[in-house]
Amino acid sequence: MSFAEIIRIMDELDAKLIVLLCHHNADPDAICSAYALSSLIKKYKPQAKVEIGAAQGISRLSKHILKYLPITLEAQPHIENANLIIFLDTNTIQQLNNLAEKVKAAKAPIIVVDHHAAHPETEKIAKLCITDENASSTCEIIYNFYKQANMKIEGNEAKALFLGIAFDTRHFVLAGSSTLKTIAELIDTGLNAQEVLAMLSLPMDFSERVARLKACRRAKLFKIREWIIALSHVSAYQASAARAIIDLGAHVAVVAGQKNESLEISLRCTREFHEKTGIHLGKDVAKPLGEYLKGMGGGHATAAGVNGVGEIEVGLKRCLRFLREKLTQT
Repeated sequence: MSFAEIIRIMDELDAKLIVLLCHHNADPDAICSAYALSSLIKKYKPQAKVEIGAAQGISRLSKHILKYLPITLEAQPHIENANLIIFLDTNTIQQLNNLAEKVKAAKAPIIVVDHHAAHPETEKIAKLCITDENASSTCEIIYNFYKQANMKIEGNEAKALFLGIAFDTRHFVLAGSSTLKTIAELIDTGLNAQEVLAMLSLPMDFSERVARLKACRRAKLFKIREWIIALSHVSAYQASAARAIIDLGAHVAVVAGQKNESLEISLRCTREFHEKTGIHLGKDVAKPLGEYLKGMGGGHATAAGVNGVGEIEVGLKRCLRFLREKLTQT
């Protein structure tokens, strides 16, 4: 599947309004892939209007990136009037939070472009799913769209794609050979890699530091075979806290947070854990955990998330159970 499929659908619909949607608290890969795709669409259909929306806003780092790139975000995208809706870096409708009901009510077909495993529920509602788990990021998929279309990448588009890839690969630590080739080709467009990478540098604010420290203090450790699994909870910055616990030495970190009845859980693991056990956090843990919590879950092999309903203790215990069951099977 390719960008040609998207063009075909747009032409069939004679799409005049295309809405690109990113997950809640959208990270740089999400907003940068949306920006680069919107630019590509406009090259093909200059008469079409393209809106970018992010459920409940974007992350602090993404806001920082907006200072350097001309990305326009619609606080209330016109989903009800859209001829076509495209999810970017978003594989479940629940990740759209406050925009989810509007999407469900919309008559426009849905296309999913993502580097996460496609969720079965999303596949049911989508007209087309373009997913590639071998891609480092959604930005890398969009880069391949440009190549398929034989379309020149302009300066800001190259910056956006570079930033999204750099963010999702942790500054290329997780990048494979194909990703590094993509980066080299983006640099060949005239991009200053050192200058653009600096855009991802953001001082950690006080509340995030406190959240990380609280998560570490509250962590409960479990040893299953040779693996250390840490469970914790904080009211915000769950993903950041999970990364901090991994950096401290855990092989798997699961950090939950609760707002009213809504439960959010971030999962992280080391690459060594994934490679030696074969456990894919998105498919093997987050997905069934999301279903158990009457929500949805998914993500990467080493980074995943869950949204659902329930108590923190119940969610963490069930997550540990899924991990234990998987580890006894390996």
